[in-house]
Amino acid sequence: MSRLLIYGAAGYTGRMVARQARVAGLDFVIAGRDGTKLAGLALELGAPYRDFQVHADNVDDALQGISVLLNCAGPFAHTAEPLMRACIRAGIHYLDITAEINVYRLAERLGSEAAKAGTMLMPGVGWDVVPTDCLAMHITARVAQPRSLRIALQVAGSMSRGSAVSAGEIVGAGLMTRVAGALVPSPDAQPELFDFGQGPVVCAPLSFGDLVTAWHSTRIPDISMFVNVTGGAFPEGDLSLLPDGPSAADREAEPARAVAEVTGADGATVRAVIETVNGYSYTPVIAVEAARRTLGGEHSPGFKTPARLFGVRFAETVHGTKIIDFCELPR
Repeated sequence: MSRLLIYGAAGYTGRMVARQARVAGLDFVIAGRDGTKLAGLALELGAPYRDFQVHADNVDDALQGISVLLNCAGPFAHTAEPLMRACIRAGIHYLDITAEINVYRLAERLGSEAAKAGTMLMPGVGWDVVPTDCLAMHITARVAQPRSLRIALQVAGSMSRGSAVSAGEIVGAGLMTRVAGALVPSPDAQPELFDFGQGPVVCAPLSFGDLVTAWHSTRIPDISMFVNVTGGAFPEGDLSLLPDGPSAADREAEPARAVAEVTGADGATVRAVIETVNGYSYTPVIAVEAARRTLGGEHSPGFKTPARLFGVRFAETVHGTKIIDFCELPR
């Protein structure tokens, strides 16, 4: 049995994921909460569909015959836990594309239970956190005794309606950093300057899932996260009035970047940038590749991170992705 279920397939990113799964030749089922939209997409793709709510009594029945679930339905604060628990009960591997830190913390807490069931929990197989997770492991290898890690994302262009809602969950989680291996509240964290390759820009502190994944992937004790937003990427007001997401032309015009800096015990700092296609174009390709590999037997029970399981070069499997290493920064 090697069948994928894509939950949230009728959404903006979910539709692109489902179409990519068809291109990749996977055996898959689409699913979600809107039967009418699912029926139309299923007809387009020639794929079966299942209409169910994550809190419904029939969730276990809806997962019959499935070996991997890829959750694309946000906000993930509402969908991740019931789907993770259903996957654990059924021994199904769970993947998702969230950036919401509390979902990663949940996966950590459920890791032992999942391991006993033979289930892998791997949130973050999209733009966040695959590129930054691989970048963190890549740059850590350049430092003899790494002590601190700073990661900054550059969010360019407009956001999808779903991402805007999820962004509210990220902001609502509060500011955190990792200190001596533990997550601690950091309400007074201040903006800092980062260079994505075109000169320093101001980046605001924000608690992304990397505060969890980077710790598991690198074991660096002190980790902080930041974001640089351009083009009014964090919308306000009635989010239901937003369009589904940026057009193909908009995505083409806005590549994605992230930067990581690691400081060693001797005070020396190294920096690297990862550049790739727009996050909304990147996510369907890398998420389906993660699903394909998991279906093919690349999995391990419990909570796992993409870079640790699939390797430090996993992010670069998407065409147009490159890592740029910079010289050591002054002490």
